[in-house]
Amino acid sequence: MSFSRLVLFVSLLAVFTMATRFSADSDTWWHLRAGSWMVEERRILDHDPFSLPRNGEPWVDHSWLAEIALALTHRAFGLPGLNLLTGLTVLLAFAFLWHAMEGVALLRGFVLLLAASTSAIYWSARPQIFSFALSAIFLWVLETARLRNRGRLWALPFLMLLWANLHAGFALGFLLLLSYIVGALVEALLHRAQGADFSVIQGHLTWIAALVFVGFACALATVVNPFGLRTLLLPLQTVSVGALRAYIEEWQSPDFHALQSQPFLWLLFSTSGALAAARGAKRATEFVQVFGFAYLGFVAARNVAMFALVAAPILARHGQSILTQALARRSPSPPLPERMTRMLNVLILALVSLLSLVKVAGPLSTEENERIIREQVPVQAAAFLREEGPPGPLFNSYNWGGYVLWSLYPKYRSFVDGRTDLFGDEILGEYLLAWRAGEGWERVLERWGIRLVLLEVDAPLATALRLSGWQELYRDPMAVVLSPPSRSVR
Repeated sequence: MSFSRLVLFVSLLAVFTMATRFSADSDTWWHLRAGSWMVEERRILDHDPFSLPRNGEPWVDHSWLAEIALALTHRAFGLPGLNLLTGLTVLLAFAFLWHAMEGVALLRGFVLLLAASTSAIYWSARPQIFSFALSAIFLWVLETARLRNRGRLWALPFLMLLWANLHAGFALGFLLLLSYIVGALVEALLHRAQGADFSVIQGHLTWIAALVFVGFACALATVVNPFGLRTLLLPLQTVSVGALRAYIEEWQSPDFHALQSQPFLWLLFSTSGALAAARGAKRATEFVQVFGFAYLGFVAARNVAMFALVAAPILARHGQSILTQALARRSPSPPLPERMTRMLNVLILALVSLLSLVKVAGPLSTEENERIIREQVPVQAAAFLREEGPPGPLFNSYNWGGYVLWSLYPKYRSFVDGRTDLFGDEILGEYLLAWRAGEGWERVLERWGIRLVLLEVDAPLATALRLSGWQELYRDPMAVVLSPPSRSVR
């Protein structure tokens, strides 16, 4: 085994080990419920059967295909299967990213791990993980098409057709295309201003025309889905929900006091420094991508992962240029005997593989997954509601809405869950008013006929309900279940 192969395998194995972790979050549960519903009913969801406020209303389930895949994986392999699926999907993304980069193996391995550390906050068992992989594949196609094989561009409409049925993050594919178009247009204008030969300018224009044509084909491909043109409008509809930016962490700017957000800064500073220090030619597309996607990352933490993907090839390319300059006058060290190095590389890979197996054993353990779930969602409170069955309708904490659907549907529907595009500012605003026990919270509960609440023990509404005479039917260190005073306490 060559040293370059060793670095490749160790780097990808490290990424897989990082990504194979407990991957369920608050939204995973409602995606699983939606996927299970479609598997059982054998039809695609086009309305909301799950919530109290929007029950029966039209719903564009943009992640229908991904939800079915998640539900079937969970049905066959449980939560460990979801953790493994997440790890493998991330591995696929970084395998393509490796081949989109230039430079010596050690440099590419370093950049790959930095990009992985930056994007790790994005990895979870949700449809967006498929968007992450498809973004990396899109980037690889565009980079290799730019350099040597433009015929690969015709893979993009087919990838977009798949993407539009997996997740609304297909908009990222169009942003990638736009970054290459804008970069090439800037380069054409600069070369024209500098009086360059027309053949150079024509090369840029030909590249732009190919990208525009493929982009149009991608737009047509997105319409091939169960919801038609409505899917195209969904990304704009989602980002227009004000409550996303105001209250949901992944839609807010990153918190750089948290260690998990700091690799974004390390990657941004490294890439900017490499662009400034390298003596080789720089492309306008690189500046468009670094600063354009960094801007999106500063606006919303969920966009940091996309920055990690686009920055990695740029850092590797110019990092290699800097290394070449620095090592130009250095005498090469005498190589070790080939047989010895191959044996040593195999031993190193075997050791790293063993350590990886030890690390991923936890996320692939059913018992460990159950322990972590009990720390994150109200497992015991949900069990009480299933067994005792006090009458609803139910008002639940937003963070637990998905788990309510997974563990308590159809007996109880959620008041809110992670489907912000469905609820909009109207319902989310009512939820926030009630949860905070703001002025008029009683009217929200009266409007929806709420007879049961499932909240955090210290939620303001829980305190207000106790003061209003509501009774605790159940309580543990995490959650409390309350009902109006007309019910008897069990």
